[in-house]
Amino acid sequence: MASTLTHTLSFTPSTSHSYLSQTKHSFRCPTTINLPSFNINHNNHRLFFNFKLSASSSSSSSSSFQALIFDCDGVILESEHLHRQAYNDAFLHFNVRSPPSSSSQPLNWDIQFYDQLQNQIGGGKPKMRWYFKEHGWPSSTLFQTPPANDEEQAKLIDTLQDWKTERYKDIIKSGSVKPRPGVLRLMDEARDAGKLLAVCSAATKSSVILCLENLIGIERFQSLDCFLAGDDVKEKKPDPSIYLTASKKLGVSEKNCLVVEDSVIGLQAATKAGMSCVVTYTSSTADQDFKEAVAIYPDLSNISLKDLELLFQDIVAAK
Repeated sequence: MASTLTHTLSFTPSTSHSYLSQTKHSFRCPTTINLPSFNINHNNHRLFFNFKLSASSSSSSSSSFQALIFDCDGVILESEHLHRQAYNDAFLHFNVRSPPSSSSQPLNWDIQFYDQLQNQIGGGKPKMRWYFKEHGWPSSTLFQTPPANDEEQAKLIDTLQDWKTERYKDIIKSGSVKPRPGVLRLMDEARDAGKLLAVCSAATKSSVILCLENLIGIERFQSLDCFLAGDDVKEKKPDPSIYLTASKKLGVSEKNCLVVEDSVIGLQAATKAGMSCVVTYTSSTADQDFKEAVAIYPDLSNISLKDLELLFQDIVAAK
């Protein structure tokens, strides 16, 4: 039996972005057709699509788009430069001197290094623990000599992370930080359409709550059907724990969830959980390999809930 699959791609260039718009193309598929994946580049932005068209409609009856789940950092706000600033302020405050710079200036993570670090390791404490294990445990005002045992090392990391978190909060509360384009509108569209709405972030709960209250507003935050932070799970992204936990709390199957992420770490966490994932990349993640994403956008400014519903239908039809 033939079936019709409708999906549209066209591009409207602006000064800095390329966007997805709705122009329909129909394909009649008497059987399964495998289409090659492809990348489209415009003004240094890229979109990737990887679809298989199938006449089978059996999957449609078992899967439906019920929950929209957002990451926070990089998705709701472009925050990595703010986190980097807060880490460096903490290193300066405690005079953290890590080999080979232990005899010169306090530790300072530059942009290039931090982009690589934050795209490989999720969570603040794991970042610092990895760095100090790789480069040597530092001296500081907390420990004049490098911490020599697990207890001292944990105290150093906990203290640095707590101070960094407070500094990050001050930056967010300054009023200078705005949500990324399209996020608030898409949240409202999902809520109005009766979709379940969640936020899952690897960051500490206190910092994520502050971000959400200041950037999406207290009313939207309190209306979330699920909110999880790094404190709520034992393993950080790319481990799928946070998304598997969200699925249980929402009371829906993983296959009925669509995740919005900005990095390959988040993408891996979502796909390992059995969820479909779209990516809205940032300047620090634009060059990552997002081949497992169902779609990639520079931002959400021209992406509507209807676009995501059509995309989800295509995903289901392709299985």
